[in-house]
Amino acid sequence: MLTSLRTACGILRSLRIYYGNQKRAAAMDRHYGQFVGRGDLAFDIGAHVGDRIAAFRRLGARVVAAEPQPALVKVLRWMYRRDDAVVIESVAVGQSRGTTQLKINVANPTVSTASDAFIGAARSAPGWEAQTWTRTLRVPMTTLDALIARHGVPAFIKIDVEGFEAEVLAGLAQTVPALSFEFTTIQRDVAMACIERLRTLGYARFNAALGESQALVHGVWVDADAIAGWLAELPHTANSGDVYAVIG
Repeated sequence: MLTSLRTACGILRSLRIYYGNQKRAAAMDRHYGQFVGRGDLAFDIGAHVGDRIAAFRRLGARVVAAEPQPALVKVLRWMYRRDDAVVIESVAVGQSRGTTQLKINVANPTVSTASDAFIGAARSAPGWEAQTWTRTLRVPMTTLDALIARHGVPAFIKIDVEGFEAEVLAGLAQTVPALSFEFTTIQRDVAMACIERLRTLGYARFNAALGESQALVHGVWVDADAIAGWLAELPHTANSGDVYAVIG
């Protein structure tokens, strides 16, 4: 009962944060409007409470959202129960199909993760002292290629999976027009691995946004070496953000 209550409180906190600011929603629409338009398909990998789903839908896109946490899947399916343009996949996404161990942060489900390395990095990092992962669930896992085979090629893929981003990209063997992955300054090595994977796939132009700013930091798109150099020089206090990559 106590765990269920803490989970509910954590989800309600996330709903307030991610849905309670209209200016933030408008900024998100302007930002993602660079990559997603009416009639497009977008993938939301690590959907959490679905604020990116909401943005993609306001832009007129169809959405496939992958979220492995059962409590969040229930919330998402209830929220989008009348929207045929949203498909909720109750799965983790990684390098191969099968199952994986998901570590649940009951009080703060937004940082639940399938990555032991992420938890190890967080435990020794300033600012992460209050975070604990107290439950483990075995959940089904699929790949980006499998999702594409099932639903079609998306115009944009957003990836936010708390240190599991490189595994997600390892399950992608084809290109889509644009994508983003979250990075943290406690695990820059994961972001560097993602950049190298994208370079191998043929992505040539990169940009980034810090935190929840919904604004690209570079006035012109840069190459893989430049975005890696920028990431390496970020102060630890930058904490997190998203790297964007486009083909061409």
